[in-house]
Amino acid sequence: MADVRASAPLPEGRYGRPTGGGDRDARTDRRLKITGGVLGVLALAGIGWIGVGYVSGQQLSGEMIKFKVVSDRAVEVHLEVRKDADAEGVCTLRALSESSAEVGRKDVTVEGGGIGGNQVDTVVTVRTTGRATSAELVGCAARER
Repeated sequence: MADVRASAPLPEGRYGRPTGGGDRDARTDRRLKITGGVLGVLALAGIGWIGVGYVSGQQLSGEMIKFKVVSDRAVEVHLEVRKDADAEGVCTLRALSESSAEVGRKDVTVEGGGIGGNQVDTVVTVRTTGRATSAELVGCAARER
């Protein structure tokens, strides 16, 4: 029995690039690479633009540096707030028990002052109804004037 595959020629261009005359494929590949590169750069620029707009649009942002359970009825929280020089607002802290139930909550008013008017660094005591095992910053919001 003769092998039919060995004797029949393959259709031109069907199984990969032809062995000769690949100038058109090279131009197409180069054009696709350039288009992909331009689209990638535009996508990164768009993401960067959105990120800068988000960060610069916030007048007040806070971070809980650390906390310390000082008794069965209190937790000390080290809070750092970054803000615009004239911004005022409120940051909400909460204390959680071992079962993740909320056992304390406190709203901390953030006003002018701080380091250069841009950063307020403070230690706040949150009173609790039971023993807390952790604390968290719920969020900060600028106060409307």
